[in-house]
Amino acid sequence: MSLVKALWFGRQRYLHGLAIQEQLFEKLNNRKHQGIASEHYLCLFEHYPTYTVGLRSHLYSEEEEMRLKSLGAEFHRIKRGGMITYHGPGQLVAYPIFDLRTIRLKENNSRSGLSLGVKTFVNSIEEVLIQLLTNDYNITGVSRTTDTGVWVDGYRKIAAIGIQVRHGITSHGLALNCNTDLSWFDLIVPCGLEGKESTSISKELKKEVPINAVIHPFCRKFEKIYDCQVELISEVPQLEKETTC
Repeated sequence: MSLVKALWFGRQRYLHGLAIQEQLFEKLNNRKHQGIASEHYLCLFEHYPTYTVGLRSHLYSEEEEMRLKSLGAEFHRIKRGGMITYHGPGQLVAYPIFDLRTIRLKENNSRSGLSLGVKTFVNSIEEVLIQLLTNDYNITGVSRTTDTGVWVDGYRKIAAIGIQVRHGITSHGLALNCNTDLSWFDLIVPCGLEGKESTSISKELKKEVPINAVIHPFCRKFEKIYDCQVELISEVPQLEKETTC
């Protein structure tokens, strides 16, 4: 059984979260090359308003970039899968820093005991969210579609996923709308998908569901999907708190 350290950093600027990811990726990668067994990490954030564009996106013009920045949001071009998306207050952003060679699925999964490929890993992240929203929050119609992410009734996106894998280690991850101000999504075409809507746990349940209420059940779902023990750490080690970009 693997140990996953879930680190809750609270509200941070997007590039600060990116720097923390890189630090932990390097730590895991160095230990991997030295043949040292290491724990996995699940970095948990809430970000200030930020738009990010991934590797597959069309190039946003400087005018489009400046328009979004003028509204008070950051704008960053980053090395992950996926097109433009939004991160901001009320959204739980999780970055799994997992070694795909050593993280395993539970025994009741058909691929248990096998190292995970990228497609299977993305599918397992979707399953974490589907089970969380269906079983813990009783939201109906939660499922996958042909588009990456998790959806309600096939057209309301409640969680986005964009993964990067280097040297068999994952980074970037997922964004789950808890009590997000969804009007920020109206300013873009999220993930490049026309004719879709964005939703949140709070909107679906018609009551306020803050991030702090979601973190614990979210971590427990990782224990259900993966053969791991999740240790939730709210007091993050000093070195990681001081990481800057």
